[in-house]
Amino acid sequence: MIFVPLPFVVALLLAILLVRMVRQNDWAEQEKRPFLLLIGAYALQSILIGIRWGYDVIAILPIQPVVATGIAALAWISFRNLAAEGQASLLRFWPHILPSILIVALLIFWRDGVGPAVTATFLAYGAALLWLARHGPDALVSSRLDGALLSYRSLVITGVALIASAAADIAISLDLEQSGGIHAGAIVAVGNVITLLILGTAASIASGSQSLVTTSAEPPAPPAPSQEDDAIARALEGLMQSRQIYRDPDLNLGRIARKMNLPARRVSVAVNRVHGVSVSQYVNDYRIRAAREALLNTDEPITRLMFDCGFISKSNFNREFLRVAGTSPTEFRRRGRHKPETSDTRPTLFVSR
Repeated sequence: MIFVPLPFVVALLLAILLVRMVRQNDWAEQEKRPFLLLIGAYALQSILIGIRWGYDVIAILPIQPVVATGIAALAWISFRNLAAEGQASLLRFWPHILPSILIVALLIFWRDGVGPAVTATFLAYGAALLWLARHGPDALVSSRLDGALLSYRSLVITGVALIASAAADIAISLDLEQSGGIHAGAIVAVGNVITLLILGTAASIASGSQSLVTTSAEPPAPPAPSQEDDAIARALEGLMQSRQIYRDPDLNLGRIARKMNLPARRVSVAVNRVHGVSVSQYVNDYRIRAAREALLNTDEPITRLMFDCGFISKSNFNREFLRVAGTSPTEFRRRGRHKPETSDTRPTLFVSR
């Protein structure tokens, strides 16, 4: 029987994921390019791990830390690019190639410093990603609003995974000191393979900008809205009702902010203070309200009206519909086809406010 190391299987899965994204023409969208490179780097690292631990090829060891630091930097660039308003040039991220250059220099002049440098790089980028996540889903202003929440979850997962990888490196160092590295191979092979698969999936989700199920934990109450917050919220509601901008499937916080001639963060804060939700939830509530009316008053197929209301992914649509309406679109149409829908054009979430 031919022996195929598990990392090669993971690399194949990541490669299939990458090919699918390329075939969907994701490379044409600037905010998705770093994610494509990131998934490619994940696949390359998985192959290197398979060669090293599956066939005991020690000669490739120097390549692994260089790729690892590149992965950490690419993860930061990918999500930071989603947090940038407008079309930011990727060239501005050039300083993030310095960690990999440092590793190359250490490999030449001081190999004992490679391990601590990789660990410090992972800790730094992991912490930076979690710091980026402190503003919630609205921090990713270039992410499509039907998927900003799951992109946000992917951001958090990636940050935690980088820190966990640094912790694993520390555990390996302790194992080498205490037992001569008896468990090091298992920690590296299993831990890295699982981490790469999780990170690859997270990167794919983030670039596709899918949606997230909200947690059951009660969020802290936002500060009381100011008069300026109320004015911004009214202006945004006017855009929603008069121009129905929520029907744009590529709508994101950055586009909304440009239409209102305001900073994205200012719009996000106003919506959070006035309505107590993120911008993505606010917009998706409008979309679901439109979908509910269409389900009751038309014979349009569910998939078609899903697109008309601004959703791209059926799973996102079903998830958001369940969150707002408490049932599936099919069941909602079946139960309420002969019941009149309220004439209020606002999402149910805001009627009681």
